[in-house]
Amino acid sequence: MLKAFADWMTYIVFGLVQGSQIGEAVDFFIYDTLKIFLLLSTIVYVVAVIRSYFSPERTRRILSHNREYVGNVLAALLGIVTPFCSCSAVPLFIGFVESGIPLGVTFSFLISSPMVNEIALIMLWGLFGWKIAMIYIASGLLVAIVAGIAIGKLKMEKYVQDYVWEIKVGATEIQEQTFREKLEYAREYTLGLLKKIWPYVIVGIGLGAFIHGYAPADFLLKYAGRDNPFAVPLAVVIGVPLYSNAAGIIPIVQALMEKGMAIGTVLAFMMAVTALSLPEAVILKNVLKMRLLLTFFGIVGSAIILVGYLFNSIL
Repeated sequence: MLKAFADWMTYIVFGLVQGSQIGEAVDFFIYDTLKIFLLLSTIVYVVAVIRSYFSPERTRRILSHNREYVGNVLAALLGIVTPFCSCSAVPLFIGFVESGIPLGVTFSFLISSPMVNEIALIMLWGLFGWKIAMIYIASGLLVAIVAGIAIGKLKMEKYVQDYVWEIKVGATEIQEQTFREKLEYAREYTLGLLKKIWPYVIVGIGLGAFIHGYAPADFLLKYAGRDNPFAVPLAVVIGVPLYSNAAGIIPIVQALMEKGMAIGTVLAFMMAVTALSLPEAVILKNVLKMRLLLTFFGIVGSAIILVGYLFNSIL
């Protein structure tokens, strides 16, 4: 129904020629805009109810009572349903470290939370199907768990800024909400999220529509095609300076896949954009010394590249 409406708007109302570059781009933009906002507005509400059960204090309590490896897995899983992103890195890092959560477990959570979330799952599922969505979620969790364990093994606590260890954050009581209050929170959260991300969604879909209609497939395949052995690290290098959330990057990812870019390369690009970015580095510099910051980016970046190569080889 949405596709039929998009076709009607593009080719009947606007009078564009079917099969033309501008027609394909406009049709892509209308259809994806309707689909993405419908998915976000209907499903995020349900996920927001789940999120209401996980306050920062409760999250710290859960993670601080587990062994390191178990904590890494649990922290990565918890990152899916908790409303934290790279912008929350400083207060979360301070709170987690002060609560006695191992450094590696903390990083597993901080990697998983921005990269593997309900927005990525919903949009990937809607645009590419459940298989691609599950591949991304599984690989994102794998990166978060492995990278967190690796950082924990290096015993780099001394490279956390000194002031972090001096802060004492007292435990706060968790104010329980009624189910009705949780539903109200979910409604407000959904509206707030849509107000916050709609520009990114529109810009992302617009760029994706341009790539879909105008970018020559030969150009993309030449530099990031299946025959280029350096396509995956190139995608990661390009993705790191960019800053976007899943809502903004997934329409671009869809257009790149339609142009023939291998799935592993596309996943690596998306992970680099959402989990590693220069703004995140600036934020984390406030709590991490340079050696640990570079180690974090190096390990996560390497893990993303390996995941990209793995999926390119098996899919």
